Amino acid sequence: MNTLPISSLETLNTVSSDAAQTWFLQTCASEAWCHAMVEARPFTSTVEICKQASTVWQTMGKEDLLQAFSAHPMIGDISTLRAKYANTKAIAANEQSGTQAATEDVLTRLQSFNQAYLNKHGFIFIICATGLSAAAMLDALMQRLPNDTEQEIAIAAKEQLKITLLRISKALSNTTLEG
Repeated sequence: MNTLPISSLETLNTVSSDAAQTWFLQTCASEAWCHAMVEARPFTSTVEICKQASTVWQTMGKEDLLQAFSAHPMIGDISTLRAKYANTKAIAANEQSGTQAATEDVLTRLQSFNQAYLNKHGFIFIICATGLSAAAMLDALMQRLPNDTEQEIAIAAKEQLKITLLRISKALSNTTLEG
């Protein structure tokens, strides 16, 4: 693993555009969002970077949103978690820790309903899973499954923003960020 020595706003503000783009991609996989965030530098505080992240996120089109969603693992799918979290390991750690204590029944249902969601909407179920149990994620999934795809894109975009803001805050509080 390469370690990006970006753990402060000062460093983020002064590294090359390519290094900053790589750093932002670890917080959100939308390339357009990352590019806009790189261009918005310098930042004076974590609050400012989070405000800018939110403002830029609101300007993203459907394809940008879907690109961000595509980088997430399917909740409860351990093989997908390992593959997709490889480049976000340091800041995405424990995002789905609620699935670790789940019963086999809940995990099986999560997998089944996740697949139904993917088949219906064309992208995986996105939820800010930090602090949620597998049962809570399953309940949310079952409640959202009947929604139409446009509703789900809007809901998933809000969840993606929560995830992104958590990752930014976590990354800037770490001493290093693995990539």
